[in-house]
Amino acid sequence: QVQLVESGGGLVQPGGSLRLSCVASGGTFSSAVMSWYRQAPGKERELVATITRLGFTTNVADSVKGRFTISRDNAKNTVYLQINSLYPAATSSYSCYARTYSQYWGQGTQVTVSS
Repeated sequence: QVQLVESGGGLVQPGGSLRLSCVASGGTFSSAVMSWYRQAPGKERELVATITRLGFTTNVADSVKGRFTISRDNAKNTVYLQINSLYPAATSSYSCYARTYSQYWGQGTQVTVSS
């Protein structure tokens, strides 16, 4: 059973940056395609970014392109989401997602952008 634990969220001022981390345990991390999703109150969950197993290919949603970067360190069983130039509409719960033969979700980390 794969477990995913996110961290790095918090309260940040507009224009600030955060790096979210998601640590995986209980499986073979390098066999999983990893993604970050976000969900704001009252809105549907949105796919933000995806990275392939060895990290050679990434995809970032058009809505966050140029601000968000996904990366992974398979030696640390960790996927990251670097978020720059934060803005209030980015306030959401950010969750990581792993896809192997099954699907796994983390519990989410809250990012709040406010002055």
